[in-house]
Amino acid sequence: MASIIIISGAKKGDYYSLGHRTNVIGRAESLLIQILDEHVSRKHLQIRFDAEKQQYYALDMKSRHGVFINGKRIREEVLLIDDDRILVGETMLLFTDKDFSDRESALSHFKKVGERMRPTAIQ
Repeated sequence: MASIIIISGAKKGDYYSLGHRTNVIGRAESLLIQILDEHVSRKHLQIRFDAEKQQYYALDMKSRHGVFINGKRIREEVLLIDDDRILVGETMLLFTDKDFSDRESALSHFKKVGERMRPTAIQ
């Protein structure tokens, strides 16, 4: 199973196991993955699991400010891969194909990903 880790914003450090269901992410209180960000729509992003392909897909739910994956705005359903960064409003999410037993494990994974993303300084 896969997970979403919130890496910036009001709920930084929270993580959610996605399971094999469709998840909606947004500002609405009724959502399992609620993002507290004034630039996030009530229903902003959908992450869908395709059981046949065993893959996850992201879809912008006609949000006002859009969904950006690795810096590129998406306009149709997009395949998610491990360590994709998803920007909704001003909140950054990390998609990982891993599942975690606790918050500390999720944060440890995020720190490792962050280290890999840093450029090497050349003198």
